[in-house]
Amino acid sequence: MPLASHISPNKDIYTLQNDSIEIKVKKTGAELCSIKLLSTNQEYMWEADPAIWGNSSPVLFPIVGMLKDQTYILDGQKYFMKKHGIFKYSPDVKLASSTDDSLTFKLLYNEETLKQYPFKFEYLLTFKLEKCKVIIINEVKNLGEKEMYFTLGAHPAFKCPLDPGEKYDDYFLEFEQPETAYTYPLLPSSGLLGEKTDLLLNNSRILELSYHLFDKDALVFKDIQSKSVTLSSKISGKRVRVDFEDYPYLGFWAKPNADYVCIEPWYGVNDPVITDQNFKTKEGILKLDSKSTFTATYSISVIQ
Repeated sequence: MPLASHISPNKDIYTLQNDSIEIKVKKTGAELCSIKLLSTNQEYMWEADPAIWGNSSPVLFPIVGMLKDQTYILDGQKYFMKKHGIFKYSPDVKLASSTDDSLTFKLLYNEETLKQYPFKFEYLLTFKLEKCKVIIINEVKNLGEKEMYFTLGAHPAFKCPLDPGEKYDDYFLEFEQPETAYTYPLLPSSGLLGEKTDLLLNNSRILELSYHLFDKDALVFKDIQSKSVTLSSKISGKRVRVDFEDYPYLGFWAKPNADYVCIEPWYGVNDPVITDQNFKTKEGILKLDSKSTFTATYSISVIQ
């Protein structure tokens, strides 16, 4: 039977488990920081080593990635916003509710968010367990009287390699179906989106991992048909799959020589190098009517 969620003694970590897996979620930014298979005690999430990259799965809202000069223009006014927006940094994310198999966190607009993002919103983030799967449900509610503009995304980082004795290049990413796709690289100097590069996938489902794959920062895909990607070991056969039916963009990323890989479903992308910074016409931008709700769901499954 599922076990009820509880707060760890330091009050900064929430834990939820069922018969198969256990997850942990940090209070700040409601960041998923652990997925553990109980039968083997195998951890699947990156440890968030601050000397390399101190996150494990930040929530990206109301922007994905970087704005040019960290600013955008809305109705003639300039606003400043750091990379990936406001949710991941917010100490105001609260646990709104919990059940035996779910945790729901909430961020409500406040004076600080309005300085960066002039919309009245409520963001609900739910983690729900189903056997060896974590279902992550994002609900954005427009509480204001005017149309609201935003993008959102996920940024889960998985340990790679999973087992001692394995190497990074013992792993590969497998798409749901064969893909013929170009990648749009992020430019390390600015974090902005570059132009389409050479073909990375040519009627292939497999992308081999290597430490050099991310030499030029993240790889961004705009035109793939697959709605799931699996990280797999050639040695142990261990796998973790990310399903992202609701998301039109996908990113892969890791720091140079770091032992993790991010599989990132996005609804929106970084600003391109050439942009007028108009938020309403930003690529991938979502427009939500007053008093309406937008929902996007993805899932992470441990496969043995």
